[in-house]
Amino acid sequence: MLVKLAVLFSGNGSNLENILEKLHQKTIAKNSYEVVLCLCNNKEALGIQRAKKYNLKSIIIDHKNYKTREEFDEVLVQKIQESKADLTILAGFMRILSPVFTKQIKAINLHPSLLPLFKGTNAIKQSYQSDMKVAGVSVHWVSEELDGGEIITQKAFEKHNLSFEQFEEKIHALEHEILPLSVVKIFS
Repeated sequence: MLVKLAVLFSGNGSNLENILEKLHQKTIAKNSYEVVLCLCNNKEALGIQRAKKYNLKSIIIDHKNYKTREEFDEVLVQKIQESKADLTILAGFMRILSPVFTKQIKAINLHPSLLPLFKGTNAIKQSYQSDMKVAGVSVHWVSEELDGGEIITQKAFEKHNLSFEQFEEKIHALEHEILPLSVVKIFS
């Protein structure tokens, strides 16, 4: 089966590039994967250049051009539906999505903490500063609740005496490991 993927991102695009490297135009088990849409809400995002390395043009939809979150989400939904993507991946897409999106699009999100702990944008810092002895990353289904959908995959590590920079590197390495594995798991 050909699995079509849409990837939404807002910045650096390292998770986008990871998906492109590990899944785009690859066959794993009985499925072939193709990224059919790269969509970004930030015209300055480095991820746009990363997509170009794979001959993919990113669609840029600036959320600042819309009066409401719902208007922006309507355009996202339209572009995703036009792409005929089977799954949408939020890979560092820094927008809270409304029910206009969540009720119509089958999507997963990568989050840099062991959910349900440390939801929202400062998860890495909060996780690092917590008294917990372990930290990690989660991939979950997107729902109306921020970082609240059913968890698909999690991976943890012991914090030990890591500096913040080492901790952040470990988080990103785990993100790159579990995001493509989660996509494969969904379709196997």
